[in-house]
Amino acid sequence: MTWHKRLFDLFFATLLVLGLGPILLGLLLWLLLKEGRPLFYVAPRMKGVDQPFSLWKLRTMTVVEADTGVSGGDKASRVTKTGAWLRGRRLDEFPQLWNILKGDLSFVGPRPPLRQYVERHPEIYAQVLASRPGVTGLASIVYHKHEAALLERCQTPAETDAIYSRVCVPAKARLDLIYQRNQNMCYDFDLVFQTIGNIFRRG
Repeated sequence: MTWHKRLFDLFFATLLVLGLGPILLGLLLWLLLKEGRPLFYVAPRMKGVDQPFSLWKLRTMTVVEADTGVSGGDKASRVTKTGAWLRGRRLDEFPQLWNILKGDLSFVGPRPPLRQYVERHPEIYAQVLASRPGVTGLASIVYHKHEAALLERCQTPAETDAIYSRVCVPAKARLDLIYQRNQNMCYDFDLVFQTIGNIFRRG
């Protein structure tokens, strides 16, 4: 990560924490009243081929003892009404500002993968994770709806895993590498504003 990209991340993450802190506190109180504890979902993710970290989100699903793999149709019944509302507006990702401040994430980059897919596709992720993972990115904007449509039809964890690994991983990697080849601050600003625009259109 370049120094100016890191400076961009630190400046805007700090600004958002200060400006949106009261909103996050309100969301936490609302979640506590509606869903109870735990308020956060802490997910193991990878920021490099051999670099795991803990990704923070607001909890949007019912808690189960063992929860692995990406979310597909097999997990749809676990998404709470509150969680669906948060996901639709990407408010569940507010806590990732902490990940940005720590340096685990950037605002813009490839979405951080699960270890199992990094281990399964080492050649792909050796290239993709040369960029710091991000909260949003080209693949998130372009491929999100198509990925959601593919995965919501999956009825078992095995089917979800197969579709994600065989179809989604290489498709998103192609887009992530396009971003990597063309990355600059103007492009980052453009992708951030596209993400914000998509959130308002969903709302």
